[in-house]
Amino acid sequence: MDRIRTGLAAYGMSGRVFHAPFISVSPHFELTAITERSKELSRGKYPDACIVRSFDALIGLEGLDLVVINTPDGTHYEYARRALEAGKHVIVEKPFTTTVAEAEELVALAASRGLTLSVYQNRRWDGDFLTVSQILSEGLLGHLVEFESTFPRYRNFVRPDTWKETGKDGGGLTYNLGAHVIDQAVQLFGMPEAVFADIATLRKDGKVDDYFIIHLLRPSKAPEVRITLKSSYLMCANEPRFVLHGREGSYVKYGLDPQEAALTEGLLPGTPHWGEEDKSFWGLLHTERDGKVVREPYPSLPGDYAAFYDNIYQHIRCGKPLQSDAREVVGVIRLIEAAWESSRMQRVVRI
Repeated sequence: MDRIRTGLAAYGMSGRVFHAPFISVSPHFELTAITERSKELSRGKYPDACIVRSFDALIGLEGLDLVVINTPDGTHYEYARRALEAGKHVIVEKPFTTTVAEAEELVALAASRGLTLSVYQNRRWDGDFLTVSQILSEGLLGHLVEFESTFPRYRNFVRPDTWKETGKDGGGLTYNLGAHVIDQAVQLFGMPEAVFADIATLRKDGKVDDYFIIHLLRPSKAPEVRITLKSSYLMCANEPRFVLHGREGSYVKYGLDPQEAALTEGLLPGTPHWGEEDKSFWGLLHTERDGKVVREPYPSLPGDYAAFYDNIYQHIRCGKPLQSDAREVVGVIRLIEAAWESSRMQRVVRI
């Protein structure tokens, strides 16, 4: 079947690292156009891609099937709306939008036009998250009672040269990494009944939030599980990425999925051992089997961000179910809004 002709709305870090490599190596996609307002940084790597100078020029290209909205957070709604109105399928980088109202409007617009609208929740395909999902599905910890997900970062200074730090066009940790850890928790346990959160700016001269701790209360699939989600830019000593406690055992995992680091170094998806984690980073499983105590590393599954784009192709060309459907990601934005309200009001907020 015809390859999906794809355009990138920007060629910053997201475009270079998380989108262009997967589009370019897939036999199902063609990297047709890249938006660069003044530079031509993409020319060396993707000489066959057309460089356009504006978003209007991108969505005006005849024959373009799919547009990736990987621009600053505050532009997601407007650019996604305009791309849908131009008749293009759309992938939006996380966070989907900054408000639930914007998200619902885009979902309705895509449905009315019969177009695909997906959100790039790529960390559903992190190896550590896939491993956690496997451990839970196999019941290795018994009845789960506690789930902690922490995304550690360390940058104890504020960068004035990026919109992510100035707050002028979105940014902030809760909409950034919060969109990932919340989405992962919802994938495992469903939407919660309520949220309790503390969101703060802890770095000197900071203009956006750089710390959050969010509790999701009584999730629909497992109301008794206590869920804690956390991230901060002041974690010089890493905390575990995942901590799971059940009535028959625990699982503790340090370290981050290796795909982002590999992509940043210029490695391409599909290279040998892609997404595989060094054994030294495998999480520790502490449980009982056949009456004997087991305390040993549990093999991490390989991560696979390419699965996101494979699913996009299967959905658009073959009608298969869309795995990161914007309709369900509206719930993530709803939870982020609730977390901010909870932090401001210092109380539990019902969903």
